[in-house]
Amino acid sequence: MGEGPRRQRGPRGPPSPGGGHGVGKAAGTGARELTTGGPGARRDEGKSREGAVRMVRRSRRRKLQKITGLCGREEGLRVKRSCPSCGPEPGGEEKKGRGNPISVQLFPPELVEHIISFLPVRDVVALGQTCHYFHEVCDAEGVWRRICRRLSPRLREQGSGVRPWKRAAILNYTKGLYFQAFGGRRRCLSKSVAPLLAHGYRRFLPTKDHVFILDYVGTLFFLKNALVSSTLGQIQWKRACRYVVLCRGAKDFASDPRCDTVYRKYLYVLATREQPGMVGTTGSRACDCVEVYLQSSGQRVFKMTFHHSMSFKQIVLVGQETQRALLLLTEEGKIYSLVVNETQLDQPRSYTVQLALRKVSRCLPHLRVACMASNQSSTLYITDQGGVYFEVHTPGVYRDLFGTLQAFDPLDQQMPLALSLPAKILFCALGYNHLGLVDEFGRIFMQGNNRYGQLGTGDKMDRGEPTQVHYLQCPIALWCGLNHSLVLSQGSDFSKELLGCGCGAGGRLPGWPKGSASFVKLHVKVPLCACSLCSTRECLYMLSSHDIEHHPTTYRDLPASRVAGTPEPSLGSGASQDPGGTARACEEYLSQIHSCPTLQDRMEKMKEIVGWMPLMAAQKDFFWEALDMLQRAAAGVGPGPPTPES
Repeated sequence: MGEGPRRQRGPRGPPSPGGGHGVGKAAGTGARELTTGGPGARRDEGKSREGAVRMVRRSRRRKLQKITGLCGREEGLRVKRSCPSCGPEPGGEEKKGRGNPISVQLFPPELVEHIISFLPVRDVVALGQTCHYFHEVCDAEGVWRRICRRLSPRLREQGSGVRPWKRAAILNYTKGLYFQAFGGRRRCLSKSVAPLLAHGYRRFLPTKDHVFILDYVGTLFFLKNALVSSTLGQIQWKRACRYVVLCRGAKDFASDPRCDTVYRKYLYVLATREQPGMVGTTGSRACDCVEVYLQSSGQRVFKMTFHHSMSFKQIVLVGQETQRALLLLTEEGKIYSLVVNETQLDQPRSYTVQLALRKVSRCLPHLRVACMASNQSSTLYITDQGGVYFEVHTPGVYRDLFGTLQAFDPLDQQMPLALSLPAKILFCALGYNHLGLVDEFGRIFMQGNNRYGQLGTGDKMDRGEPTQVHYLQCPIALWCGLNHSLVLSQGSDFSKELLGCGCGAGGRLPGWPKGSASFVKLHVKVPLCACSLCSTRECLYMLSSHDIEHHPTTYRDLPASRVAGTPEPSLGSGASQDPGGTARACEEYLSQIHSCPTLQDRMEKMKEIVGWMPLMAAQKDFFWEALDMLQRAAAGVGPGPPTPES
């Protein structure tokens, strides 16, 4: 009778609190009866649970010792929180009763890398900044290979570069297309669908109905949008709900250069295709071509193939539909052009187009063009030395940009015009009748029509020469629309913000419905890795992507002679830099305030005048919030946060 209970004994551990060496069925029934008897039974049940927990922990420690090959004292193992290369753990000698500390470096490196690969990318980067040991482990390609396969299981290629797996993982972690619709009640930032096959995002272009995205391996994606009806009866898209691979091997793409997406009927794609060899030869050759697709359905309607000796890297469009000019930039910095009639592209017939050297490369053969931008009636070229050249094809745009028609020749519209600039230009933005330039020192220069304050100079006077906007520096991206401008900037804490100026009708400047003659901070939450932006009639788009091999634009420091003292007068500023003119403007502002009949009208006029003044964005925000507080106090309303519409 004594052998039965001992046979039911479990693993070695503390005796069961049931009153014997083993508990049978009858004993278990008695225990259930005793549970309702009083607190003593509940105390015994708690001790039983603690004993079971200790037994499970002891078995896990034994398994860990067998796996790692490490043996410790009976009290258990303790791993150091910092690596030995960074010094001993504080207070380690005083805690002798807990066992000998064991370094993380004693674990197999493969095991540590495997554990770290399950962390989010943000945590892996933060862990790599703690010490030298974790920096080496978190920077290993094995870790990033596992992370990349977890983020993009369908990605077959690891990309290119010195660190292909790390670059691919970060590209796919940071990729995203965000948008904020101007119409409707919902005014918040949303994110479109992310194609699993996309290897990061390099460029994007919204069209009438959809969005096209180009990744870093040359795959062009066709994001189809979900169309919904807004409260105003207009049709706008809610989000990109699905995607299709339009083509592969793409280098660049373009559409109608006008700001209104309604005109973007066709999509021109510059791609590389394998062409069969000539008769009597074996193999194939890679040739560049331009393929034309319908933006509504993604159907290819036209294709132009060039000689294999010509290699292009950029394509832009200029001109009307019947005389659409395609400008192609070669790897050597030369510009070629051809003319296409878009109204005949959907007809099933073939014809030959002639490729000719553009006049800017014919008249200035020593220039090497680095990039170009265009709108419907003008083209801008930036050379590798930072020079800027212009082509203007209509007299109205020429007058808006230069303030005169003295040098305009309607018979020679392709003649390049050089802009006089004080430093090397890095990138630009071209609107319909105004433009923005950013030089190597991070300074922003604006030129052209300023009827709505889209130059951000604080007034509404046109500028016929590049004029510096002093309170803006070191932008990440610049965008010039029909009658407004946007600047993407980054703060000292790496947070990004979006600034805008010009016309605010239709919600194109979120938070500033009346617009502003100077750059103000817009009420938009900017993604951390935002790198480019675009604005249409319906939406504001921001592309998020980070490439570890493409370093952000680094600006040079201004020479000490230019930093000290007063700022250098900007080109074409004229009377705006004259102290006497500024004093007269302030007197005029005061007279306008005195002419207002009520206090509320004076406050509104003061807000309008602050918008005209060439102040920094933070200073304007301060004045506007202070005026709102004073206005609410005068009206008898309690203090509160300013509204976005104020």
